[in-house]
Amino acid sequence: MTSIAKDRMALLIDRCICRNRSFADLLPQARAHSWSLNEMIRITGCGGQCGLCRPYLRDMLASGQTAFDHLLPPDPA
Repeated sequence: MTSIAKDRMALLIDRCICRNRSFADLLPQARAHSWSLNEMIRITGCGGQCGLCRPYLRDMLASGQTAFDHLLPPDPA
């Protein structure tokens, strides 16, 4: 595989697509206000529409990581 093909396959998940909010922007707010995941969803709307970012938001709150290079399993329906 060429380096161009590898670059095109790179995965970076770093934001709520529906609200166009980066996890790096959300984390300081969440920590300053001690938000739980449900509070973050209610206050920012992130994770409340399609829900695809919800597992990443959950992990962000637990670990402080704001960019992910792998897929996380979706939250149960």
